[in-house]
Amino acid sequence: MNLSQDAHANRNPFLMVWQARAVFWCGAIAVGLVAVVFADACGWAIRYHDKMIVRWPLAAPFITPFGFAAAVYLTRRFSPAAKGSGIPQAIAALAAADDIQRSRLLSLRIAAGKIALMLVGLLSGASIGREGPTVHIGASIMDALGRFAHFPSEQLRRGLVLAGGAAGLAAAFNTPIAGIVFAVEEMARSFEERTTGTLITAVVLAGVVATGLLGNYTYFGVANAHLLTWRAWIAVPLCGVSGGLLGGLFARILVRGSDLLAPLSTRKAVFMAASLGLIVSALGLVSHGATYGSGYEQAHGLLTGEVSPGLLFPILKWLATLASYLTGMPGGLFSPSLSTGAGIGAALSPLVPQTSLATMIVLGMVGYFTGVTQSPLTGAVIVMEMVDDHSLILPMLATCFLALGVSRLLCKEPLYRALAKPFLRQIDQAGPGRLG
Repeated sequence: MNLSQDAHANRNPFLMVWQARAVFWCGAIAVGLVAVVFADACGWAIRYHDKMIVRWPLAAPFITPFGFAAAVYLTRRFSPAAKGSGIPQAIAALAAADDIQRSRLLSLRIAAGKIALMLVGLLSGASIGREGPTVHIGASIMDALGRFAHFPSEQLRRGLVLAGGAAGLAAAFNTPIAGIVFAVEEMARSFEERTTGTLITAVVLAGVVATGLLGNYTYFGVANAHLLTWRAWIAVPLCGVSGGLLGGLFARILVRGSDLLAPLSTRKAVFMAASLGLIVSALGLVSHGATYGSGYEQAHGLLTGEVSPGLLFPILKWLATLASYLTGMPGGLFSPSLSTGAGIGAALSPLVPQTSLATMIVLGMVGYFTGVTQSPLTGAVIVMEMVDDHSLILPMLATCFLALGVSRLLCKEPLYRALAKPFLRQIDQAGPGRLG
């Protein structure tokens, strides 16, 4: 036993318990603060890009390809672990055997790179969201605090990563229950009793900080959505099958495309990013700018009836999100998937005149989100909390599980699990204590 282990062994167990709790609490508050600042920065980047496009409409074919190329070059050159949404990295970090392995996937440096590089993507018009990156950032903050406090238990360290990811999602969407469900369903294969209190405390503290700074808001506002008759229940299979098909196809192409593009040299990857940026700029011009950014404004506008981006919007947003993510730049899928699903629900609404447009939009969101992620409980809970409407919970769950079954026909493995495999292979190939 070395001196460090001796010191831990001789410490008062009571003090160690309270030190662990203090680290969790401080980390959760820090995650909430960073999530709020990150959200404001992302909103500014989206608005600034919109202003540039309004002022110079023909500049899009230059701004987007150049921005995509810059984001990919900087990611590959300075922070390769910051690529993509960050949820696969957090999942892989739970399998890491020690600090050295985790440091390749989670660190404050990676979190800072994630924030900066994602802002480059949004300034360029990428169709990406901030929620997955906030999960990565939250897990990195918690892991860094655990390292600073010299926690001796690997199980406790994994609990920090899990709690940080859940707190990040809860603060990003102001959806505390969804943060817990996401941690159980997506990030952890099992949910041990000793982790429960820590996880919930972290989610609550991060949510309190975010709510205190931003107010007690609902992400998409309040939806007046109901299924009033049995005949209206046809909306469930319609949205479930459509969301499952389009979401499963998206996930399959994304997984296969990522596997093919990952081995490219930096030079070829930058060229590919510029080419994909040209496609995204063309989609932006066709959609009059609706496909740029996270898609929050479009989803919110559809729910409130203030915006009608058109019948082609879900297809154009689907393509823009796929092209943006295939570049490998930092960015998430949650908000773009929800906006695409909202567009799908709106497009299908004329086929179900027995129900309201808001109902179709909500079911479209949960159906497509589940089709992409294959996380039905997260899909149902996150949308329920975001629109502050519990009356549709049973139809939403039915839509989610139908979408899950259809999606699995096209993509056998859940998206984030599949995207985590390259990071897990890095851990296996390097072995304990040899990454860094």
